[in-house]
Amino acid sequence: MRTPQTVLIDRPYTPLQKRPLPPGRPKAWYVLHNRRLKAMRLAIALLDSGVYAPSYATNKRIRHTAEVIGIRPPSDATCSMVRTLMRRRY
Repeated sequence: MRTPQTVLIDRPYTPLQKRPLPPGRPKAWYVLHNRRLKAMRLAIALLDSGVYAPSYATNKRIRHTAEVIGIRPPSDATCSMVRTLMRRRY
């Protein structure tokens, strides 16, 4: 049986450079795209803080996490999307 290899991280994390969104899409596409990005950021922050089950990710906890990481409070639709992302199994 193989054991997992240890990965050494030799430099601090730096976020990827943002690129402009493609032009010519309907406004609803941009809104949904940005909502998905925000939901992913929040889901990652919740997982990093120890909230692994979507049932523990209440709207109140998600909004508190958004405040802690410095983003605007999410809407109810975004909170629902965060729980959906946490629920997904691939």
